[in-house]
Amino acid sequence: MSAKAAVDRPIEREYRSIVSDNFRWQQFEPRAGDIFVCTPPKCGTTWMQTIVETLVFQGRDLPGAVMDIAPWIDARFHPLDEITARLDAQTHRRSIKTHTPADGIPWVSTASYIVVGRDGRDACMSMLNHMRNIRPDVMMELAMSAEADGIDLSETGLPPTEDVHEFFEWSMNSYPLWFEHVAAFWQHYGEPNVLLVHYNDMKADLDAQMRQVSEFLGIPVDEQRWSELVELCTFASMKARPDEIGDFESHFVGGADTFLYKGTNDRWRDVLTEDELATFDTLVKERLPPDAAEWTRSGQAALPE
Repeated sequence: MSAKAAVDRPIEREYRSIVSDNFRWQQFEPRAGDIFVCTPPKCGTTWMQTIVETLVFQGRDLPGAVMDIAPWIDARFHPLDEITARLDAQTHRRSIKTHTPADGIPWVSTASYIVVGRDGRDACMSMLNHMRNIRPDVMMELAMSAEADGIDLSETGLPPTEDVHEFFEWSMNSYPLWFEHVAAFWQHYGEPNVLLVHYNDMKADLDAQMRQVSEFLGIPVDEQRWSELVELCTFASMKARPDEIGDFESHFVGGADTFLYKGTNDRWRDVLTEDELATFDTLVKERLPPDAAEWTRSGQAALPE
């Protein structure tokens, strides 16, 4: 078990919504070597979590489902005491998932931050499918508990999932988390404990991206077993063994079939209007540095030297 680590920079900004609350980080005690998987929603989070745990444990013989071993601490689905107790009891190298931007989580120099990016239009379409399939009783419970937790939903409101165009407008303006996440983590680009990975690169060459993650985390590659580890992390493999990845049934209509949906891009084409695409381009120019914007579209090849 690694020693407790000091927080180098405390939380600077609130990020609180019906689903996620970064106030929950106040009970988190970091350790040296912790791995933070940091993504905007629907940008390959569960995929990267699976990669990390497969590398840490060198195979599929994990002490539980991936999403249980590497919990989403900000999520309001489970009691915080349960999550922190689970993390405190772990003796192996820990991994934690978050969708919160960099200025909303503790920054620890001895921890590793893996940031996964994706085109915001692809993320938006995937998020719409995701929100449409959250069980209604789960959403109702989250909405009812938000007030008790001091979360004001008047600004973001509930996501309008019936109409794709209303949802797009909401995600651009009322809940622009994708922009905030990319902008906040881009400020840390080039720091030694930060790795940027792109969804498209994972789709194009999973082997190469896993080698990059392995090197970043200081986990040696066992060439005799490497092809097996890569196969365990393919989208098809994950979808074929959902019980090893997480409990999808309790929160999502259709379980893993809707959570691990298609894993495809470009579903926004012929769906979003020309005006909506122009709005997206304008907001990208306003809210992101040009090199960050290019990275979200093109992946690792666009990263500055």
